[in-house]
Amino acid sequence: QVQLVESGGGLVQAGGSLRLSCAASGSIGSINVMSWYRQPPGKQRELVASMSTGGSTNYADSVKGRFTISRDNAKNTVNLQMNSLKPEDTAVYYCTYHNVPRTRTYWGQGTQVTVSS
Repeated sequence: QVQLVESGGGLVQAGGSLRLSCAASGSIGSINVMSWYRQPPGKQRELVASMSTGGSTNYADSVKGRFTISRDNAKNTVNLQMNSLKPEDTAVYYCTYHNVPRTRTYWGQGTQVTVSS
């Protein structure tokens, strides 16, 4: 089992910045991927960014150049630095974890990010 605890959401004006953090604990594998997903109001959940223990990253086109994912493998934490926020970034953001090879994906409880225009 893996537990994920997110922090850092909140309300920010358009153009502002927020930093989300997620700490993983439990049965952490040596090779894994930690990601951020989001679910805007009334829409489907979507991948925002992911990062492997080896440092490989993947970003949604909508956040490239604005968001940066980083992680500390020793502390089992992942962060999402969000700059130049837009109202369309408003969503519940979820941290996820899965081992490689993937057997199961674990989800955090979610943190609300609201960007006002």
